[in-house]
This record gives sequence, structure tokens and C-alpha cells, in this order.
Amino acid sequence: MKANYHKYILQFKQASGTSRGVMTEKETWFIVLEKNGKKGIGECGLLRGLSIDDRPDYESKLQWFCENIDLGKDVLWENSREFPSIQFGIEMAFLSLESENPFLLFPSEFTKGEKNIAINGLVWMGNPDFMKQQIDAKLADGFHCIKLKIGAIDFEKELKLLAEIRANYDPNQIEIRVDANGAFDSKDALLKLNQLSGFKLHSIEQPIAKNQHDRMAELCKSTPIPIALDEELIGVFSFEEKEALLKKIRPQYIILKPSFIGGFKGTQEWISLAEKFGIGWWITSALESNIGLNAIAQWTFLQNNPMPQGLGTGGLYLNNFDCPLEVAAGELHYNDNEWKVQF
Repeated sequence: MKANYHKYILQFKQASGTSRGVMTEKETWFIVLEKNGKKGIGECGLLRGLSIDDRPDYESKLQWFCENIDLGKDVLWENSREFPSIQFGIEMAFLSLESENPFLLFPSEFTKGEKNIAINGLVWMGNPDFMKQQIDAKLADGFHCIKLKIGAIDFEKELKLLAEIRANYDPNQIEIRVDANGAFDSKDALLKLNQLSGFKLHSIEQPIAKNQHDRMAELCKSTPIPIALDEELIGVFSFEEKEALLKKIRPQYIILKPSFIGGFKGTQEWISLAEKFGIGWWITSALESNIGLNAIAQWTFLQNNPMPQGLGTGGLYLNNFDCPLEVAAGELHYNDNEWKVQF
């Protein structure tokens, strides 16, 4: 077996804002395996500034992986615990190599085009007019669940925007999730949660920055809006650490990004613990290309979670890869098995 890797820079169609700043491009890495004339591809969905494996030795770890490919998938995965995006790429690449079609990793009713996956429509941060334009477009496209990034503009303007949405659409028409990306100050977070509660929101992701476990536990106990942990899960590697975190904080939901938490195996550990503690969950992509999104979507379908998932990011880039995935009427569809990707 041979292995190599390469970097690919994804270009956003328009600058995309989060509470951590504005992104115009996104770096990703691909692992390519080759054996007996067959190839397999895996995406290492690194996100600079957020991934726990955003570190100087990232590329040298990829090099080590390629040089030690004969160790096999399980040993390589275990030896990459501090590099969860590489763990995800390893799983994908081996599944791809072993599959008859390198992009058909988990055959199902989804990949046959018989069933779809409900998803939320993502609304990026920006000035209120820009955000309102996005919301109107999502509703026109048939979404019944939207996710708004908040925390970057004036909070009063964000409240006004939410008031406008609720003046036109009640919770039966549109479910609203908000994502603060840890932007609230821990001292006044509960006050802001109380202000937001009047808009009948589904949930709020990561209201305060990670690693404030005592305060987050207090918020989850007293919040008027269900809280979903997101960044809080990043960098928690062992099963025991994961269990201790959920047992202490007791969130209402957790949000699972395979590229950030150890691929499918790491995600499955979180799901089993969430169900043990009665915590809801859903799966989200993390700005991967369509290659990574494809793998996450196929696996997500098999988890049989009826909630809208966070899998609609494939249309963000100018230089993404043509693929069978398509978003229509608030759902992710798999149209056929034709891929036009050379690797």
C-alpha cells in the first residue's frame, strides 16, 4: 500500500463571518491511499484557529502517517488521538479504498436517492440587512430550521433581527437555532439568555467560551433556552474525559463535528454517552469540501436522528468538487453516484 497527502485551499464565494473573524479561504488536506491499482481518499478537515490539531507539527504528522501506512487503520487511528482531523481522514481513506466506489462509503436509502436528510439553513454573521437577506433566501428555499451565528454585531441589533423573524414566522413555521461561538461574557450570559428566550428559540450553541465548566454547568441548570455544547467537546480525547465532562455540565444538547472530535469512532463515543445521560445531539459538518461532507452525510443518515442536521455547507466555495449532493427544500439529497474528481 502507498500513501500520500496534499493541501487544498478552498475559496469562499463570499467572505463568511463568525465571532472569531471573517474567512475568505479555508485550508484542507487530503490523504490518498493506493493498493492493487485502487485508490481511496480521505479529507482531514482542519480549521485554523479552532481545531485542536492546529499546531506546527500537523504536516509532519501527515508525513508520519504516510510513512507508516503498513501499521494499519486501527493503530494509525490510535496513534493520531491528538489529531482528530487526521483520524477522520484515516477512517475515510481506508473506507474509500475498501469500497467498490471510492465515494460510496455507507450504501443506504440515502445514497440510492430514496430518502433525504433534514438540515438547518446556515445564516452567516454580518450587518442586519445582510443577515435578513440570507434568512429570506433560506425560507424561500424551503428550510424549516435556520441557524444564526450571533455574537459579532451589536446584541441589541441581533435581538431586533430575531424579533422581526418572529413577527413574521411563528415557531411552527420556522425553528431557530443560534450559535454564539462562545462570544458571551460569563458574567452576563444568563441575562442574555433570558433576553433571547422571548423568541422561542430551539437552542443556543456554546454561549460562553469553553473550559469554564463550573459556569457552563450553572448556565445549563438555570437556562430558559436549551444549551448545546460545541467547542467544549474539542480537545477532549479519552472516553473517561468525555464522560466526566457530560456528567458535570449536563447540557441539553451536544453538537458533533467528526473532523474536530476523532472521526466516526470519536463521534460514536460521544453519542453513546449522550444517550446514557439523556442528552440530545445532532451532527454538523465543519466547512469540509464536498468530499468530507459526503462521508459525514452518508454516516449521519445511518444514525437515524430525525432532527435537522448541520450538513448544508457544500455550496460555500468557488472551487469545491462536483458531487451528487444537493440541497433542496431544506433537505440534503443524494442524486446519483457520479463523481467527477480526479485524485
